[in-house]
Amino acid sequence: MSSRIRICTKEDSRVLAETIRKSFRDIAERFGLTQENAPRHPSNCTMDWIRKDMERGVTYFAIENKNHIIGCVAFERANSEVCYLERLAVLPGYRRRGFGKALVERAVSEAKHLGVNYVSIGIIAEHTELKDWYKRLGFVEGESKEFPLLPFCVTVMSYEIGKSCQQCAPPDVVERVSDLCR
Repeated sequence: MSSRIRICTKEDSRVLAETIRKSFRDIAERFGLTQENAPRHPSNCTMDWIRKDMERGVTYFAIENKNHIIGCVAFERANSEVCYLERLAVLPGYRRRGFGKALVERAVSEAKHLGVNYVSIGIIAEHTELKDWYKRLGFVEGESKEFPLLPFCVTVMSYEIGKSCQQCAPPDVVERVSDLCR
């Protein structure tokens, strides 16, 4: 496996949006998500989303295999306590090879470097396989909540930096997920 993880630039916006859309297509189909009922779901990602994220300080890490982007993750420092993972995506043909885990580990490493206490991500509550995958990486299942603009319930998964005992993230993490859906 000849892969590397790098920080993306605005010039990567097109390929990042395409990678995210393709990576989330099967999830959108599985959970019946469309542009109409879930316009902010990653299966509808655009270059404009990526650029606006970057303008507000979100960092995108891409994993490349043979110089082609095959996956990515958005990483945002919310405050001095919490960083968010968003849009973790690996193209279907490259799944189950450790690329997603490598992206999460890179983001957790960045969070440690920044000195925050938690890394959190919101996922579809009914996506049990993904929930179990995050648990194997050391994330803990937190609160689940319904949002008026989403056709699914969101569960927050959190990883506590530097602790042997994993605990849930602070309550404001769930509210941040709501902000992303507007």
